[in-house]
Amino acid sequence: MFHAPIVPRARKRSRPAEASAPRREGVKFEDVRLYLVERKMGRSRRSFLTELARSKGFIVEDVLSDVVTHVVSEDSQASSLWAWLKGGPVKNLPVMHVLDISWFTDSMREGKPVAVETRHLIQVSTTPTPMSTVSQYACQRRTTTQNNNKIFTDAFEVLAESHEFNDMEGPCLAFRRAASVLKSLPWTVQNLRVTEDLPCLGEHSMCVIELIASLFTSVFGVGPKTAEKWYRRGLRSFSDVLAEPSIHLNRMQQSGFLHYGDISRAVSKAEAQALGNIIDEAVHAITPDAILTLTGGFRRGKDFGHDVDFIVTTPQLGKEERLLTSVIDRLKHQGILLYCEYQASTFDESKLPSHRFEAMDHFAKCFLILRLEDSQVDGGLQTAEEDRRGWRAVRVDLVSPPVDRYAFTLLGWSGSRFERDLRRFARMERRMLLDNHALYDKTKKEFLAATTEKDIFAHLGLEYIEPWQRNA
Repeated sequence: MFHAPIVPRARKRSRPAEASAPRREGVKFEDVRLYLVERKMGRSRRSFLTELARSKGFIVEDVLSDVVTHVVSEDSQASSLWAWLKGGPVKNLPVMHVLDISWFTDSMREGKPVAVETRHLIQVSTTPTPMSTVSQYACQRRTTTQNNNKIFTDAFEVLAESHEFNDMEGPCLAFRRAASVLKSLPWTVQNLRVTEDLPCLGEHSMCVIELIASLFTSVFGVGPKTAEKWYRRGLRSFSDVLAEPSIHLNRMQQSGFLHYGDISRAVSKAEAQALGNIIDEAVHAITPDAILTLTGGFRRGKDFGHDVDFIVTTPQLGKEERLLTSVIDRLKHQGILLYCEYQASTFDESKLPSHRFEAMDHFAKCFLILRLEDSQVDGGLQTAEEDRRGWRAVRVDLVSPPVDRYAFTLLGWSGSRFERDLRRFARMERRMLLDNHALYDKTKKEFLAATTEKDIFAHLGLEYIEPWQRNA
């Protein structure tokens, strides 16, 4: 369950003037003073994170002293970190928050200090689940919305999505599998070495942790290669990128920077429902018998997501072909379309089945940024207090399959590592090929029809698992 961030109140105490950093313009949170531990983090990364925090109004102390309220470290080995801290000069250590980097990441995302939760604290971890009990198949693991390793899984999913948009199938698959396994763990990874025997989580995924923290990859349209190229050129902030004359942003990246504050902020369930009403009205004004379904994380029971995904089709086969372009025109006429990338259908039934992993299906789809008004949302928008615009930009993705492919598309677009592992399970255990288009039995050499997700599970000989239990 999402907990509204509450600024932690530190115990009042005297603060020697000589120990405190000079007052900086733009400071928003006087009662919170951070110290980033360089051990394990490294000097350059510490410098980068310090600049990021200060740009958002946080006070970051250069020296560990008694004025510090929050100690942030990437050294999650509690014993060695606490031994180092206790050997230092501070006397107020017992009243300081000693936190792993996830608290810092959450605070940067929200733009303010979030409430300190148990998962943020660096402490002796409980006995983890034996590695041998973790299946390599997500469809044989039960994964709820309670994610104990969000700091890692969010980062892996950002990279996976970037690779997906660039049709880099191998890295996309590897990052999604790694994120899926970590999501299923009932305990928080405090030491990366305990993950060595986990399935689908190799050394490469662990090494990528350094890269995924890059600020640039959080921008819509900026992949890890571009982020790394900018970083190597000495660019360290958005203003650096936008001021660099040799950097030519494509249309997606321009929209990503323009609406960064909005589309980098989580979308609430109420906002997703409001967008559903807008899309529903547009679709049914064009085709009264259209079928519209909310998919993605919200279908899996999540309260918040990065974007909102919908499947739209029609009961009459072939009638869906022009549906998305008509919807786009209607949204544009309403003045709420801020960005649009449309991809026409390239689906060819004669080329099925596919013998390779498909990062994206071949149905018509569009990637949008829409303007959502506060008055359209039950309970209002999730905005910062100082935001008086009365609207925000939200990412919305639409896909339009033929109705006879609806069940397969619904399974695929409901997302998470779960459905991708269904494909792997089908191939490795059942000699079948499954994707967003169809299910093919290689033994019988025939396609298996399905009108619902339950039909697909039955063909695979698996117990049906509800969407809310697929958060792998």
